[in-house]
Amino acid sequence: MTPWRLLQDGLDLSVKVQPRARRPSCGGLAADGAALKVAVAEVPEDGRANRAVCEAVARALGLPKSAVEVLHGATSRQKTLRITGNPAHLVPKLEALTA
Repeated sequence: MTPWRLLQDGLDLSVKVQPRARRPSCGGLAADGAALKVAVAEVPEDGRANRAVCEAVARALGLPKSAVEVLHGATSRQKTLRITGNPAHLVPKLEALTA
């Protein structure tokens, strides 16, 4: 099972976020295999961790920050991100991140 769902103009990506991490990172699968792990140093206040998650995923995929937004789970560690871009180019990059 992959943590993303393809759309015509991008994809929806399930992520599990670890705020206040000592070492920010983006990669690997969560224990259940249904989400990409993302660790950010920001605290979950005033949307700072959400912005950091979007920036980390955009950086890992080589996209502008504006191409990634939180679709569901703004106040939860389990989030769904909407990523705008060509799915044919995004999927190989996500496969490399989850390997």
